[in-house]
Amino acid sequence: MKSTYQYPETKKVAHTDEYFGTKVEDPYRWLEDDRADDTKDWVQREVGFTQNYLAQIPFREDIRSQLKDIWNYEKISAPFEEGDYTYFYKNDGLQAQSVLYRKDKAGNTEVFLDPNQFSEKGTTSLSGLSFNKKGNLVAYSISEGGSDWNKIIIMDAVSKKIFDEPIVCKFSSVAWYKDEGFYYSKYDQPKEGSILSGMTDTHKVYFHKLGTKQSEDQLIIGGESFKRRYMTAGISDDERFLILDAAVNTSGNELYIKDLTKNSEFIPIQKGYDYNTNVVDTKGDEIYVFTDKNAPNMKLQKFNINNPSVWTDVIPETDNVLSVSTGGGYIFAKYMKDAVSFVKQFDYNGKLIREITLPGKGTAGGFGGKEKDKELYYTFTNYITPGTTYKLNVANGKSDVYLKPKVKFNPENYVSEQVFFTSKDGTKVPMMISYKKGLKLNGKNPTILYGYGGFNISVTPSFSVVNAIWMENGGIYAVPNLRGGGEYGKKWHDAGTKQQKKNVFEDFIAAGEYLQKNGYTSPKFMALSGRSNGGLLVGATMTMRPDLAKVAFPGVGVLDMLRYNKFTAGAGWAYDYGTAEDSKEMFEYLKSYSPVHNVKKGVCYPSTMVITSDHDDRVVPAHSFKFGAELQEKQSCNQPVLIRIETNAGHGAGRSTDQVIGENTDILSFALYEMGIKELKK
Repeated sequence: MKSTYQYPETKKVAHTDEYFGTKVEDPYRWLEDDRADDTKDWVQREVGFTQNYLAQIPFREDIRSQLKDIWNYEKISAPFEEGDYTYFYKNDGLQAQSVLYRKDKAGNTEVFLDPNQFSEKGTTSLSGLSFNKKGNLVAYSISEGGSDWNKIIIMDAVSKKIFDEPIVCKFSSVAWYKDEGFYYSKYDQPKEGSILSGMTDTHKVYFHKLGTKQSEDQLIIGGESFKRRYMTAGISDDERFLILDAAVNTSGNELYIKDLTKNSEFIPIQKGYDYNTNVVDTKGDEIYVFTDKNAPNMKLQKFNINNPSVWTDVIPETDNVLSVSTGGGYIFAKYMKDAVSFVKQFDYNGKLIREITLPGKGTAGGFGGKEKDKELYYTFTNYITPGTTYKLNVANGKSDVYLKPKVKFNPENYVSEQVFFTSKDGTKVPMMISYKKGLKLNGKNPTILYGYGGFNISVTPSFSVVNAIWMENGGIYAVPNLRGGGEYGKKWHDAGTKQQKKNVFEDFIAAGEYLQKNGYTSPKFMALSGRSNGGLLVGATMTMRPDLAKVAFPGVGVLDMLRYNKFTAGAGWAYDYGTAEDSKEMFEYLKSYSPVHNVKKGVCYPSTMVITSDHDDRVVPAHSFKFGAELQEKQSCNQPVLIRIETNAGHGAGRSTDQVIGENTDILSFALYEMGIKELKK
């Protein structure tokens, strides 16, 4: 049965590339030009088609009102002190963006920054905030429409008076040096192509002196003589050292340190890109570094700046993956065992003080602060526990609830269980499965299988009001910890990269088969979901195994694996993916799973909603446009292919509450509708 949908017409323009003697057709190359009138016209027609299709779903507005209802609770962050004020973020419930408040010593509270005033529709967000050491100066970054290009605004934190012009940058931190100014990173704005899709591959570090123009900023390092794709400058807490991380990919970095008291040159601490090493803290001449050098599960070491080649262990590597933070004069070691947290407190000599008692099995985050702090804050969450903030007394290790959100959700009514399944090559992979109590394992439960599997990123248990509504409507939410992630350290990450990338897809397929074999669900009631690298996961899985699931949501995905490295910062992902230019073998491997190149005529693909945004300058929308066009042209059955294009939004960060609710309304209602659900359970 052929598709009967009248999709918007997508023209084909002959274009051929050649890789190692193999010709590859690219008839939708024209869709890569996001500024062209014919692309804009196509986008508008696709938006119209998608909205018309979704409008016919009878319970779509019910889902929207359920989401709005559960979303509408007060959200308050942990407090932090800067200068004479205590700051915290608060969202009343449905505000587009959270507001930054502050309280003075007398207890008077005022609004400090309200991002909802930055733009009419709440699509300009606060993307960064950095105070100088005294807390009397602040630099905050704003992102317009979700773009990775940011503007840094400089302000007197006491009077709230703005001075100097905004500083334009991308992928930048702000590192204040006394009251003089700050270090930041930027690329030259692309001359060829649009600012959203042009290549950005030479990062430079500048110093902005207060009271001057950006055009007068001093270049510290970067450019043709020191060409690196990513550079981050940091300042040690005592303002003695300028610390430089430099990298060409998203994995592996060089480390350089400059002693500002001596005005010395940068001292190379780690050259080459074989390891990930970051400075955690400094104490006089001692530099504390967090590294995977000869430690795939990470360790904390230290060295003396006068003898930087001799490193000694502070917290040695263990069988569990480590991350660290500092605060209150202590080091907090956050370990992950099968994607679940446990935390230990150490002194700076590596002596164990205590293990922190956590409220349950889940994800603990935070434990950071200033050295003088007597209390630190952390959050605890899992798939059925809304994120709760705790206050920790660093002297005695006692935790108290600081803020418990008033979400309309009762964890007692839900189950979240961890299972282990076996992938195609025999690898054991963990998965969390969450659902409402009383669920029958009859193979008929709507199920979202969500995955990521890349870039050493760990997917750990966390609560989401969207998943709460999904489970409330009888759904199962399942999350496997796929290879390519960081859940079991560097070896786990590397097992899902380059010519082992298909391990990730095989893990995802095995997760789906486990759920089906064990009666949780069946192909007719399963949806695949993932964003970014997870969008690639969904695109590759649905083209490899179109029979695995009924519905697919490739979100802001990397879908053209032969050309991903031609746009914005895409070339930096080569550690995970390899590129089509590397070798004939790498080209053939990428082409064998690249979603855009593996859509075939005569195949029935799942009902699909390709999700992207017009301002995504991380994974350009061309990936989604081309994949959607291929699917619409070749779909052989009557399962729809929608391309949902969010306007005035980027890769995901900084979207307004309304945009997030809108997207999730469409995801949940489309999934249920395509699974044949006619009405919601009362």
